[in-house]
Amino acid sequence: MIAIQTVTLEVDDTAAAEAFYAAAFDLGEDSWLRVRPAKDPSSGFRGYALSLVVDQPGTVDSLFGTAVAAGATAIKAPEKSLWGYGAVLRDPWGAIWKIATSKKKDTGPVTREVDSVNIGIGVADVAATKQFYIDRGLTVAKSFGRKYVEFEAPGGSVALSLYSRKFAAKTSFVDQEGSGSHRVVLSGDAGTFTDPDGFEWEEA
Repeated sequence: MIAIQTVTLEVDDTAAAEAFYAAAFDLGEDSWLRVRPAKDPSSGFRGYALSLVVDQPGTVDSLFGTAVAAGATAIKAPEKSLWGYGAVLRDPWGAIWKIATSKKKDTGPVTREVDSVNIGIGVADVAATKQFYIDRGLTVAKSFGRKYVEFEAPGGSVALSLYSRKFAAKTSFVDQEGSGSHRVVLSGDAGTFTDPDGFEWEEA
């Protein structure tokens, strides 16, 4: 089964970015996250959001707090919703991060453990992009017509989800306008290619 092993964010200052992600989310050299120098300009919404799914609200608060203290911008402060508890922020290099849990109350001691990671990308045609990824070996886990698709993430790897670009922006609480590079590269065993919406993949 095809898996995303690492996500590489292209940034203007790699040393500062490494320090930020370590302080904000405890993501070090041995994590799923990588950084490298940005090659191309980018403005506005990058077309994706990274989601950290955690066990309980206290973990959301902890990760959100250290991210903001390290320099992230709060887009949506932690709060309860119909589906649970979550927050949204933008890191200093423009990437959108969501931190969420399905629980509305803490059920044990607060930790900083992340249960799963998802990258949700906004695409022009969800059905067409779904087929594109199926043809490259990804396996669908959930699918809701032309609105949402989630692929299997074997062995604790990073999960990939597809939304319309408009909905990806809406659920990130930002304007959908943006141009230039996505400044993100997915690495795994699907090969090296660029998908229909310009998202780059590299062989791990």
